[in-house]
Amino acid sequence: MSLSQAQKKAFRSIGHHLDPVVTASENGISEGLLAELERALNDHELIKVKLALTERDDRAAVIDELADASGAEVVQKIGKVALLYRHNPKANPKLSNVSRFKDHHGRH
Repeated sequence: MSLSQAQKKAFRSIGHHLDPVVTASENGISEGLLAELERALNDHELIKVKLALTERDDRAAVIDELADASGAEVVQKIGKVALLYRHNPKANPKLSNVSRFKDHHGRH
């Protein structure tokens, strides 16, 4: 799955208004964190992940590992926050950040 530049731009626009729903800390990647990430991606498709890690290299490694583990694509990384996207054809339109944005702005 590879997003086009136009899709990434649209997702960054949506993501700008989102709050992080998953936080990765110094404790590393646990089963609980992966379960939380899975649920958030299933529900919302496009999510912000907060990286409560001091080292920039550690943050990059963790976000790449989370993306690989979940099958999500990294849309954007800024400081201690990353934006992840994974399409869910069965997502609840009331929960999906992507569907809500499309409905709100009339784009498809």
